[in-house]
Amino acid sequence: MAVPEILNSLRIPLIGSPLFIISNPDLVIAQCKAGIVGSFPALNAREKDGEEIELVKWLTRINEELDRHNQANPDTPAAPYAVNQIVHKSNSRLERDVEICAKHDVPVWITSLGAQTWVNEAAHSCGGISLHDVINNRFAKKAIEKGADGLIAVAAGAGGHAGALSPLALMQEIRAWFDGPVYLSGAIARGDAILAAQAMGADGGYAGSAFIATEEANAVDGYKQMIVENGANDIVYSDLFTGVWGNYLKPSVAAAGMDPDNLERSDPSNMDFGPGRSKPKSWKEIWGAGQGIGAVEEILPTAQLVARFEREYIAAQQRLAATLGWNATAQAAE
Repeated sequence: MAVPEILNSLRIPLIGSPLFIISNPDLVIAQCKAGIVGSFPALNAREKDGEEIELVKWLTRINEELDRHNQANPDTPAAPYAVNQIVHKSNSRLERDVEICAKHDVPVWITSLGAQTWVNEAAHSCGGISLHDVINNRFAKKAIEKGADGLIAVAAGAGGHAGALSPLALMQEIRAWFDGPVYLSGAIARGDAILAAQAMGADGGYAGSAFIATEEANAVDGYKQMIVENGANDIVYSDLFTGVWGNYLKPSVAAAGMDPDNLERSDPSNMDFGPGRSKPKSWKEIWGAGQGIGAVEEILPTAQLVARFEREYIAAQQRLAATLGWNATAQAAE
């Protein structure tokens, strides 16, 4: 399994996932300077009519700040950044945003909700690589057929829109036929989870929820604190809020006036959220998070969170080496 050169010099093999509303230039730049891939959804760069295109402003700032960092720190350059494109007919900005990203030489492209050959070709036109997120093996094969360079395997436990398959099952099915880059998503909130992902055949981890509780993240304080105070049992898997299955914080669902343990399936023709209530805006009232949030104990600067991931990753390697060494000695003695 050959990791693309652009992803081969990370501090630890980790991609910060693109978080709707939450990922902004501050977070992305901090992630990249800390040595991991930072990313944001193109649609996060919102603009008003008549104003300068916000996506252009974001990409210009990110490129300039990372270039300055690299010139000042040639021995510890920043990691590349990624932009997430929602490849779906509902995204009226897709063609324009793809053109902007190609013009600004975005190094890593993450595509979601549909694989399209022309988007992958646009990524390649500026020297970038494309990774497509998938929740099962069928979608994985379609993505590679459409020209994606690699995959984000979104397993059970991931925050926001997530799959339902065990990471063990998802990785073994993908690796049965694909030897390109794969990054695993699903409760990746500690460094040892990254090593576990690699043991299953992934090239690295893909983490989002832990970065919600960082100083740079564009999330309200209540959201960040809810991440810190809750754990895996406080996550509910539902398709009620967007029509797509995802993981959400139970306390935020309860605060919106619903019983998180008794949610109905989505019905676009009849959304009933109780007397006098309309459907809550999922990005405002219902907060997404993955099952790994039990590892998040405080709100930190992004640099400190990445340093924690690194310490845990190295410690896990050492534990595993010691365990395997002991087993080898014991087997030899037998």
